[in-house]
Amino acid sequence: MLQVVAAQRTRDGAGVALARSIGSRALPMLDPFLMLDEIRSDRAGDYIAGFPDHPHRGFETVTYMIDGAMEHRDSVGNHGLLRGGSIQWMTAGRGIVHSEMPKQEGGLLWGFQLWVNLPKRLKMTTPRYQDIAPADVPEVSGSGAHVRVAAGDAFGAKGPIRDIIVAPTLLDVRVPANATFTHEASSAQSAFAYVLDGGLEIGGERIQIDRGHLAVLGPGATIVARTGSREGRMLLVMADPIGEPVARRGPFVMNTDDEIDQAFADYRAGRLTDG
Repeated sequence: MLQVVAAQRTRDGAGVALARSIGSRALPMLDPFLMLDEIRSDRAGDYIAGFPDHPHRGFETVTYMIDGAMEHRDSVGNHGLLRGGSIQWMTAGRGIVHSEMPKQEGGLLWGFQLWVNLPKRLKMTTPRYQDIAPADVPEVSGSGAHVRVAAGDAFGAKGPIRDIIVAPTLLDVRVPANATFTHEASSAQSAFAYVLDGGLEIGGERIQIDRGHLAVLGPGATIVARTGSREGRMLLVMADPIGEPVARRGPFVMNTDDEIDQAFADYRAGRLTDG
């Protein structure tokens, strides 16, 4: 294990309360992952304002809902309703304007958004959207745990997300009490585990990682997670790094500051989504 990061409380969008681990001062990025935010609240005031129309260019956004409902609309005509267990994978590419707004007035809203970088050759690709219903996410038993395979291949199951540039693996793993879960990571991949509930001893060092903390895992390691008297749950995410310069400002991620300036100029002039 290389690092343990506690998610930091912040606000984004129109004032949504969230916890940020990747993209924080402690962990600005983990190539190719640019940001990981968790929304988890049963107080409507923490989320009801949502994320009104805002632009993106140069990367992909992944939304994974655990509980509650959010509605997606974008400038190229896509529309999706995310409920507990569903996934949305949006490739912003050369440019998109979208909104993500809660479709509830109270109760628990719990979900994640992960930003994934694109390589320079594909930053200006055509925007693309995949909306995956909960029933289409395979659930398997693997290494003594219950695993939802959102992306990638694991334990004989193939996730429903297709043709993603960085070919990530994204697993929602429940490890029963007093059990040990293992998973092999590629020698070249960046990998992290974010603990959703309970606590897990992760890695050969058996470091206890509690809810709301992210563990950066060493490349090529066998990922080991152990539980004590309570079940533990984590997101386990892996992908090959891109290894290119990153320039980021607000909603845009490119390779140079000049390209960021151009993205803002295109947005102001209404050219962001032009081909």
